[in-house]
Amino acid sequence: MASAALGIEEKLWLMADKLRGSMDSSEYKNVVLGLLFLKYISDAFEEKHQELLQDEYADEEDRDEYLADNIFWVPKEARWGYINRNSKKPEIGQIIDHAMISIEKENPSLKNVLPKTFSRYDLDKTRLGELIDQFTFKVGDTTSQEQDILGRVYEYFLSKFASAEGKGGGEFYTPRNVVQLLVEMLEPYSGRVYDPCCGSGGMFVQSEKFVEEHQGNIGNLSIYGQESNPTTWKLAKMNLAIRGIDGDLGPNNGDTFHNDLHKSLKADYILANPPFNISDWGGERLTEDVRWKYGVPPTGNANYAWIQHMVSKLAPSGTAGFVLANGSISTSTSAELEIRKNLIEEDIVECIVTLPGQLFYSTPIPVCLWFVTKNKERHNRKGEILFIDARKKGEMVDRTHKELSLADIQEISSVFHAWRGTNDAIYEDIAGFCKTATLEEVYKQDYILTPGRYVGLEELEDDGELFEEKMERLTSALSEQFKQSHELEEKIKNALGGVGYDV
Repeated sequence: MASAALGIEEKLWLMADKLRGSMDSSEYKNVVLGLLFLKYISDAFEEKHQELLQDEYADEEDRDEYLADNIFWVPKEARWGYINRNSKKPEIGQIIDHAMISIEKENPSLKNVLPKTFSRYDLDKTRLGELIDQFTFKVGDTTSQEQDILGRVYEYFLSKFASAEGKGGGEFYTPRNVVQLLVEMLEPYSGRVYDPCCGSGGMFVQSEKFVEEHQGNIGNLSIYGQESNPTTWKLAKMNLAIRGIDGDLGPNNGDTFHNDLHKSLKADYILANPPFNISDWGGERLTEDVRWKYGVPPTGNANYAWIQHMVSKLAPSGTAGFVLANGSISTSTSAELEIRKNLIEEDIVECIVTLPGQLFYSTPIPVCLWFVTKNKERHNRKGEILFIDARKKGEMVDRTHKELSLADIQEISSVFHAWRGTNDAIYEDIAGFCKTATLEEVYKQDYILTPGRYVGLEELEDDGELFEEKMERLTSALSEQFKQSHELEEKIKNALGGVGYDV
């Protein structure tokens, strides 16, 4: 991956990790990422500042010169040079807090976004100064932006924080490879992109990358999102800002179920990773909600509330792709089964993909991707659902986590596009991997959407060995193993008897 080649992420992480001390991990995350953001906007400002200094007709302190190039105005007391010169002072925390306040005051789009917790008593000011001194590289000038240095460092840090926080990490970070798969399958070239539980904004960042990689125009995408956690909402705002993405995440954080900040929105693409199986979502206060067209979701699990919310937000030809726990495709509780039955009979479910376990920092359980649309006719797939069983894909990257490779992502997305008729390939069912099923076949399976029920077993390759010969070889090997087992058993008994323990 590109970020690995930078060689600076791990160094920064090790230094930042020393800063943690007794701080709560969520606060610590804000401190480190806030510092990165400050360095970014200061670098961009300083580059423009130097350019204006070379122009005898320009005023390097004219705010409008910066705003015209979409560069945040940075007051003198917030510029990195000033911060760095004061890094060894005991009051460095107050200096940075003041810098954040002054930046917000000068840039309304950042109001109430930046962290101002650098002066807190449990933040080691000596180590904070040492971390500041480590920022000897540029992250916000033109060259750095072209190489996406800060974006890569930021993403690296988000993944490390997610790993460190374990279960809580999934609330703000969806693994990059999962986001890539969703984006490659949906292909958001232009239109309105919505994420009702946007976390730190990873879906939007990857959508932008997709457009850029396919020579599209990022200006053709309109970004809408919502996030309930105030800390995570700020992370998302900063993440979009460093990417130069103009997105509407609402004026503040807000609960999507109880305070929908985009009530009139009809999205062309919805990408989301809702929190899995949340039980305290306040469903008892929403039993009459207009979004529950297909049935009232149970108050003890929000999965089908999320599904219906997203369906309600789709434009007539829009498509939603989202992550849910595997239980969502097979649950037999009366309310959820009824909703799933109605969604299937309305021909809204387009594709289900089961993924391997251990992809997420927040949970080791396997997950699935749902794809829903109100317009299957567009791809001539009315009355059909595509099932993809990708549980065998992915590789372990450490003792506890697995990642989908680029080849895995390409294979899964290519099958989906072949089925849709949106690439040059001809779709074919592959035993053990993918199958297009009619709604009648799904009815016969009691509306269960588990791909393994439809794709069948993978065809085994014939090794050319006759059955009789294979059985003789295998039974002979087994006999030898039994013999060795008995010999080992006798050795253990004799060893124990020698020290007075008969078995």
